[in-house]
Amino acid sequence: MGVGQLSEVEEYYNKDLSREEVIEAWYMDDSDDNQRLPHHRVPNEFVSLHKLAELGVLSWRLDADQYETDEELNKIRESRKYLYMDIIEVSPDKLPNYEDMIKKFFEEHLHIDEEVRYCLGGSGYFDVRDRNDAWIRIWVKKGGLIVVPAGIYHRFTLDSSNHVKAIRLFAGDPIWTGYYRPHADHLPARKQYVETFGVITEGTAQAINDDAIDNVDEL
Repeated sequence: MGVGQLSEVEEYYNKDLSREEVIEAWYMDDSDDNQRLPHHRVPNEFVSLHKLAELGVLSWRLDADQYETDEELNKIRESRKYLYMDIIEVSPDKLPNYEDMIKKFFEEHLHIDEEVRYCLGGSGYFDVRDRNDAWIRIWVKKGGLIVVPAGIYHRFTLDSSNHVKAIRLFAGDPIWTGYYRPHADHLPARKQYVETFGVITEGTAQAINDDAIDNVDEL
């Protein structure tokens, strides 16, 4: 290897370090205190981006100040067929019915499509379940792009900054339907996720009902 050249392993490691500046993850404690707090375990149990990828949660670091002309973002959209894009801003003065919506975002649910969010400003927490049903908190800050796979149980909340501005990406027409636990256990998207990622499940699936579906213009 010549002077100034990096091995593929070194390049991958450095890329991970760069992403970790805008996307951090850790296991959550069991406290029901303010959802906007970090909720670290004691001692801290951080989660690597590699482990997130093993759960189907993918991430990139991009230049949020150049999103309108960013070729890397365009490549991601082209390769993953994200045809639809819009921008949402969540804060007390930007989102109608702010407190009610924040509570709605924080209810555990899944989607039948990927949830793709690219943070242009502010920050927030995406919580996902690991294979053993423990909560992992993912802190996404400006420049972080995250893909939450179809079929994974998750939730969202703002952090103490109370503000996030994000691009939402979809492979087709946007579908805002959230399916709440445990009524979504029987859905094909959930079954496919469990089969693909080896998730441990318990109990039997319950029939879905109207209370388990909600159409929300969510983050």
